[in-house]
Amino acid sequence: MILPVIMAGGSGTRLWPLSRLMYPKQFINIVGEQTMLQDTLSRLNNIETLSPLVICNNEHRFLVAEQVRGIGKESKIILEPQGRNTAPAIALAALTAVANNEDPYLLVLAADHVIQDISQFEQAVKHAKQLAEKDKLVTFGIVAKSAETGYGYIKRGSVVEGGFSVERFVEKPDEVTAQEYVDSGEYYWNSGMFLFKANRYLQELEKHYPEILKACKQSISSAHKDLDFIRIDADEFAKCPSESIDYAVMEKTDQAVVVPLDAGWSDIGSWSAIWDVSDKDENGNRSLGDVITQDSNNCLVHGEDRLISVLGLDDVVVIDTKDAVLVASKSHVQEVKKIVEKLKAQGREEWKIHREVYRPWGKYDSIDNGERYQVKRITVNPGAKLSVQMHHHRAEHWVVVSGTASVTNGEKTFLVSENESTYIPIGQVHALENPGKVPLELIEVQTGSYLGEDDIVRLEDNYGRA
Repeated sequence: MILPVIMAGGSGTRLWPLSRLMYPKQFINIVGEQTMLQDTLSRLNNIETLSPLVICNNEHRFLVAEQVRGIGKESKIILEPQGRNTAPAIALAALTAVANNEDPYLLVLAADHVIQDISQFEQAVKHAKQLAEKDKLVTFGIVAKSAETGYGYIKRGSVVEGGFSVERFVEKPDEVTAQEYVDSGEYYWNSGMFLFKANRYLQELEKHYPEILKACKQSISSAHKDLDFIRIDADEFAKCPSESIDYAVMEKTDQAVVVPLDAGWSDIGSWSAIWDVSDKDENGNRSLGDVITQDSNNCLVHGEDRLISVLGLDDVVVIDTKDAVLVASKSHVQEVKKIVEKLKAQGREEWKIHREVYRPWGKYDSIDNGERYQVKRITVNPGAKLSVQMHHHRAEHWVVVSGTASVTNGEKTFLVSENESTYIPIGQVHALENPGKVPLELIEVQTGSYLGEDDIVRLEDNYGRA
């Protein structure tokens, strides 16, 4: 049986300001109605598989859990204490898979890829499984349509049933070399997707990079379940070398094969890549949100809350979020990461978090702030509860806009309905819960000398947060 292994740990900074460290592109509906993670899981609907195994970092664990449940699926979720690249992550998945003396086929997929032709993808997986049955380590090579310098390449060798042996992996080439690769017809883009038996991968990893396997075995031997999550030993995993599966195994093994995939694939590595795969109007513009274009061509315009008008522009990207706007030439969007680096250097938060922040209980939007105050719009999901907590430096005033809140304020617990409010003094233990069947909306006004999110002392928490 096939076990999908979904790699969901990327940061996606090249799609700033929509994608940020705390809410990267795999959790956003950038191209379709579903998020990219949900699309990745949904394209497996016609393939007989086990419940997927998702690998992500600790900060994104609730996003993954909610989005998997949001499309009616179940999954195990392995939490990486820190990113150590793909070879260790896949080793953790393989070790988890064989723990019950089973040996499934691991179908390793990235959570942030677009594949437009699902039937071609299904056929490629079928061919790959046939090769994996013969103990091959299969990678999927994307049929190259253009001379891309942002991808690594795979040169095919002799024909094998359903694919080709791998002659060699090639680093990202310059433009001239990339064109030569495409013209030859012997090279594919390296997709970073794989299929092989779990034990077969572990055998090759032990042969070619035993240090990774040793560290992963030690880190997962003391793993423990936490709600939907598998937490591994952080100290042991920190000893693991950081290496990609290509360097650790695929370039060294003599059992690597490549299955061609021509299915409208993209890794969505830039705003221009999103323009490439999106539906466009008669002028080549891709618009999302409240957008008006006039005398403009081949533009990508993405808005959230307000009207955006674009006049007399060609080949321009405009991305509008609640707290940041990007305007860029399509030819320069690969350099968005330079903007992110400047934001980091200036100590700004816009590279890291959105104004609207998601939590396991719902979300909040920081709609206004000043020197000693901050105003948030808070949404609490039905049945959800914020942690029992207190603050050393701030007081809070809650006004319910819609729904009903169950409020713990010191020694008292009581209901607060629409148009009613309560006040939480500095140092008061308090909690907020939505006992109803509809979302709870409220306005929170914070006042005090320090309003940072790290001034939260959690005494009890339903979600295992410290």
